[in-house]
Amino acid sequence: MPTGRFAPSPSGPLHFGSLVAALASWLDARAAGGRWLVRIEDLDQPRVQRGAADEILRTLDRLGLCWDGEVIFQSRRTALYEQALTRLEGTYLCACSRREIADSALALAADGAQVYPGTCRAGLPAGRSARALRVRVAGTVSFVDRVQGSLSQDLAREVGDFVLRRADGQFAYQLAVVVDDADQGVSDVVRGADLLDSTPRQLYLQRLLGLPTPRYLHVPVALDASGDKLSKHTGAHAIGREDLRRALLFLGQPPSDTLAEAVRAWDPRLIPARRAREAPR
Repeated sequence: MPTGRFAPSPSGPLHFGSLVAALASWLDARAAGGRWLVRIEDLDQPRVQRGAADEILRTLDRLGLCWDGEVIFQSRRTALYEQALTRLEGTYLCACSRREIADSALALAADGAQVYPGTCRAGLPAGRSARALRVRVAGTVSFVDRVQGSLSQDLAREVGDFVLRRADGQFAYQLAVVVDDADQGVSDVVRGADLLDSTPRQLYLQRLLGLPTPRYLHVPVALDASGDKLSKHTGAHAIGREDLRRALLFLGQPPSDTLAEAVRAWDPRLIPARRAREAPR
């Protein structure tokens, strides 16, 4: 069965930008006659805002974006991520700090992170302790996004060996999202284009772990009038049904009076093939 998912981080209430991703994912799954799951990505505990997960779920329910099955919390699934690490080849311990990586003066990756120079690939330097666990990368990863088109990324040159478990022991997003999507049977990942450049790393891990690859659809990121990305801090307000109409407009969909009508009219080909655009007022 076609299966989509919405995976918010509980660092604040639902805002317009995250509503756009939720609505697009919900419509895509329902139009295909499939399931729609909700997963709370709360691995980064210092960023978790108390009560935010419940508030997000209440907002989705109030808007009629009902989900199927149990809501999954990543913080309760660490045993699955540990099992995945034991199956991965090409991992190694790394002693480098963020400052040391930044001082390497290599290029920045597309998502703003520093490209890792491979300092610890041959083993930990003498007298240094491990801070993180990385995976070796090689080759170019290509895929076709349902909205953004064909994309390719040379992982070694544009990203470098990336982290799977951080210095604080926390599992990295790239690993957790791959394990969770496969475990939950997600066939279609619909999310914001701010995660577009993470997708090749996830495809790489899927191949290493022998997991199925979902289809991907990245919708534009919502910007405010100043051109800044809407966030839980800059775009938060009480989300209402009028915001559903604004989200449909943002996604290039025809106006609809009900969600049932929006499902019948859903056409991903109408979504603007842009990484970001200003939110309608």
